[in-house]
Amino acid sequence: MTISAERSSPEVSVPAPESTILSAELTNSFDYTRSLGPVLSQFALALRDGRIVGSRGADGRVTVPPAEFDPATGSATADIVEVASVGTVQSWTWQPSPTEGQPLDRPFAWALIDLDGADTSLLHAVAADSPDQVSTGARVHAVWRGARTGRIDDIAHFALGDSAEAAAPSDGEPIADEAGDVVITTPIAMSIEHSATEQESWYLEGLKAGQFIGGRVSTGEVYFPPRQVSPADGSPTVERVTLPDSGTITTFCIVNVPFLGQQIKPPYVAAYVLLDGADIPFLHLILDVPADEVRMGMRVKAVWRPQAEWDHTLRNVSHFAPTGEPDADFETYRNHL
Repeated sequence: MTISAERSSPEVSVPAPESTILSAELTNSFDYTRSLGPVLSQFALALRDGRIVGSRGADGRVTVPPAEFDPATGSATADIVEVASVGTVQSWTWQPSPTEGQPLDRPFAWALIDLDGADTSLLHAVAADSPDQVSTGARVHAVWRGARTGRIDDIAHFALGDSAEAAAPSDGEPIADEAGDVVITTPIAMSIEHSATEQESWYLEGLKAGQFIGGRVSTGEVYFPPRQVSPADGSPTVERVTLPDSGTITTFCIVNVPFLGQQIKPPYVAAYVLLDGADIPFLHLILDVPADEVRMGMRVKAVWRPQAEWDHTLRNVSHFAPTGEPDADFETYRNHL
């Protein structure tokens, strides 16, 4: 017996947002800096000179780039040997649409290449006009950049053919320190297109207008910045709330340690500020007061940057400063720590 039933897809009517939804490209980036150590520094120095080196293990195999420790025995690498800048493609894949930061700005092949004299494969780009020109077993040679800094991209790419190209003499400042170690810095970044929720858009538009806009959820709590729903129980945000730019310090940290990119000379204070009328604090700077005088319960007020500098960010507020009012009673903020 066959039973069939018609089912209709449920449809939910979603009202259009009352506010303009904001979006922007967001980029997170940092520079990763590391010392290459005694083995990889020799690889970097050789690249700068237009050469390629590897390490010979106890079993006689040559690894490129050189391994810091012998793959066979685990002992520290001591035997660095030079290999050819010509080799054989072992496997490959075609890159039809290069992306920013890749070795070539036109279609090319990524290939694992066994350089003559090496027993392991080196991954690099092979320039070709079409995938029909690339094959496993193809002979390729390194094409060197004119200005080299000890990075793997000192080899601009590999080209088809087994006639080695001589590298131009290296120039510029030395890249190794007094101990012979090379330090390299690699920038790392990720960009995304972020679309704010309607509640986030309230908050961002408020900052552009010099206001703090929070959101009240159905259970009564006011969040700043506003959320779509309460993180405590999922209650929806039902109302926007304009909050004053004054509040109370709940907890804080005195920053004494300098770090890369720091814009304020230590010591200074980062504190959680509970705006009057809000039910959750947010983190900001406390200035215009000695760091050792900052305390829990201190009353503070936002110090805004000049209006001409305002945009859709919390940087519109330079910092918070003491108001001179009596400290808030602990009972008024004990549940918001």
